Amino acid sequence: MSQFFLQRLATLIATLAVASLVVFGVLEVLPGNAAQTLLGPDADPEAVAALAAQLGLDQPAWQRYLQWVHGLLTGALGDSHAYGSPVAELILERLQLTIPLAVLAMLLAAALALGAGVYAAAHHQRPGDWGLMGLAQIGIALPNFWFAILLILLFAVQLQWFPAGGFPGWRAEDGGGLWPGLHALVLPALSLAVVQGAILARVTRSAVLDVLREDFVRTARAKGLSPRATLWRHVLRNALVPVVTVMGLQFANLLAGTIVVENVFYLPGLGRLVFQSIANRDLAVVRNCVMLLAALVVAVNFIVDVLTALIDPRIAERHD
Repeated sequence: MSQFFLQRLATLIATLAVASLVVFGVLEVLPGNAAQTLLGPDADPEAVAALAAQLGLDQPAWQRYLQWVHGLLTGALGDSHAYGSPVAELILERLQLTIPLAVLAMLLAAALALGAGVYAAAHHQRPGDWGLMGLAQIGIALPNFWFAILLILLFAVQLQWFPAGGFPGWRAEDGGGLWPGLHALVLPALSLAVVQGAILARVTRSAVLDVLREDFVRTARAKGLSPRATLWRHVLRNALVPVVTVMGLQFANLLAGTIVVENVFYLPGLGRLVFQSIANRDLAVVRNCVMLLAALVVAVNFIVDVLTALIDPRIAERHD
């Protein structure tokens, strides 16, 4: 197990190093002068030169890369030129919304998918199976932003159960609180959860059907264990490896893919920050946000690898 963990940790570090090179290199090779782009084509040359020096553009690329990596490791990410505040503060403020939104969406997706997938597998080739898998196929085909608009029209405009957009914050002194914050995230989380839950339901059904054909399931049934107990005690645990793997990939996708939904609901999250920074040509924010999203995806995949090894120790034994 220790060798498996060390191998995955080394892979994580190497992947982050490559990702930092790619993120820095992509923004580095963009045509034009970043300072000129920020100030506009008619800006005074002296102002452009001063901003270029402030951004460190007068230094060699390798030196700026090392300074940026050092800033990533120490938390000194520089200042945003569009917002006039430190990039680290902006990102931490926006993560307070994006991470709870992704977690809530993942919980909703898992709750819907595990129940639907196990039920469909237990009623294989029956009307319940066909109906649930048909709904799952529709869910996969739905665009998040379109479904989000439908939710707003129904639950915010017609029924007025939830707000149509905005976020009150987590602090009661600012007019928000835990319940108002969660209440504002229900519709965005549901719009994100439908597609992910539909995919996960099909994966769960396939994994459970594969395990149901194993010999130990027939042995458990021969010993007098009820079908329900066999399904939930033995089958589901052995089917969790592919399910957990997909859930990890989906959670990483939710963290990095909230841009459209956050803009539909006008939520001040990390995705909206990236969108606004691109529009404002705020390269310092864009670079650090993209690197953070890449790091979150890599870290989630690392956690998934460890969890799958804990669920099925045979995975780790192959590397020892």
